[in-house]
Amino acid sequence: MGLFDRFLNINRMADVDPVCEPMHVYSPVSGSVMPLTEFPDPVFSQGILGQGCGIEPSDGRIYAPADGEITSAPSTGHAVGLESGGMDILVHVGVDTVEMKGKGFSIKVSKGQKVRKGELLLTFDRKAIAAAGHPCTVAVVVTNSEDLGTAIFTDSSAVSTGDCLFCFCED
Repeated sequence: MGLFDRFLNINRMADVDPVCEPMHVYSPVSGSVMPLTEFPDPVFSQGILGQGCGIEPSDGRIYAPADGEITSAPSTGHAVGLESGGMDILVHVGVDTVEMKGKGFSIKVSKGQKVRKGELLLTFDRKAIAAAGHPCTVAVVVTNSEDLGTAIFTDSSAVSTGDCLFCFCED
């Protein structure tokens, strides 16, 4: 039984029908995976922004979770938005890290830029985030997930950058 199966009653990657050609979101960072319901911010944990998961990062680099176009790259460097094949993907570093006003973050892309899966999007200093009193857990959500069908999550408790994190398959 996988990590998400223990916490949520949802589908697993092993259940993907190979004919459905799902849309994939790949891990933007290496670390430990957690169900979104355990994310330390209610905006994410309640699914207000969409389906996804959290990752407790093992390093301070965020890579593109899919090929696409940057839709948001705030100067604070704490988050980045990406449109990819009809998915609106948000990668957000930490909780309340916007309050840091960019200290400890370095954005490497700009709005409108085309990126390939695995391209460096931003870097962050985990120690600076902790010193500011914030968790540095990374949220990976698809903000238009209600339009995309069934989300199927990895059953792994740990991921490396570029591993398949979750996908959508039409109902």
